[in-house]
Amino acid sequence: MSHQRLFRTILSSCILLLVAAPALAAPSFSPWGTAASLESVPGTSTEMNTSALEGCPSLSRDGKQLYMASNRPNGLGGLDIWVADRTAPDGPFGAPVNMGRPINSEFDDLCPSPLRDGQGFMFVSTRPGGCGGADIYLTRRHPEHGWEEPVNLGCHVNSSAGEAGPVLSFAEPGPPTLYFSSNRSGNSDLYQSQMVGAWSFGHPELIPGVNSPYEDARPSIRHDGRELFFDSNRPGGEGGIDIWSASRDSIADPWSPPTNLGPNINSSANEIRPWLAWKATELIFGSFREGSEGSMDLFFANRE
Repeated sequence: MSHQRLFRTILSSCILLLVAAPALAAPSFSPWGTAASLESVPGTSTEMNTSALEGCPSLSRDGKQLYMASNRPNGLGGLDIWVADRTAPDGPFGAPVNMGRPINSEFDDLCPSPLRDGQGFMFVSTRPGGCGGADIYLTRRHPEHGWEEPVNLGCHVNSSAGEAGPVLSFAEPGPPTLYFSSNRSGNSDLYQSQMVGAWSFGHPELIPGVNSPYEDARPSIRHDGRELFFDSNRPGGEGGIDIWSASRDSIADPWSPPTNLGPNINSSANEIRPWLAWKATELIFGSFREGSEGSMDLFFANRE
């Protein structure tokens, strides 16, 4: 048998196996446990939450870096992005460190979102030269020179209003999809935009089935694309802004109607910008709830 014929035979067998293979069932999880201050993890630095504002958190893929926005002292101005490290994905965090320039500026820099390869970073900034309001920026890490000068994603993605909570998903077939929120239509809504080139994105579209006439903002999507988290002040919550989620059995299915995560996660105060860890068993977010050290602190919850 020729090499070419052998290759066609092997390829045909692989295709038959893929067609015959059953679809993977969507994983199921236990209910979320009761949320607690991130500082309650034994050994975590007491500088995690302060009398200033801490919020808009995110985690690296390996769970060893926690990024957040804070207006604590010793920043460059306004809200800055800070990072705290830990040696294991379930261990305590050390003291947050300012990420410095070029990520931070004299203006508000917030909603950090590390890419899954660890070499890219998205965030939101009100720095000059944008499209208006808070815009989404991207920076890549140079192997020798560190983070490169951030690049605005352009005014076809950003708007003259404000954008927030960018997260890049690789779950969909084809190019990666950018999820974010924007108040370009008045109220804040959830949008998606597919990558169309080398870090260029197409025209944003509303995420079908999850928006409401109220404020829906700052999405986070599970790495397999089957679960979406966001914050909203829509009716049916615990009070103020709550964290909600929607799910789907596969990325080809529509999103389920969003459900409130309930009193284990939400409070009568505001809960902002949920971030789901890569393993999907840890959720971190900012909260203004009673007992916080400052205007907003970082909280977390786990599930099995």
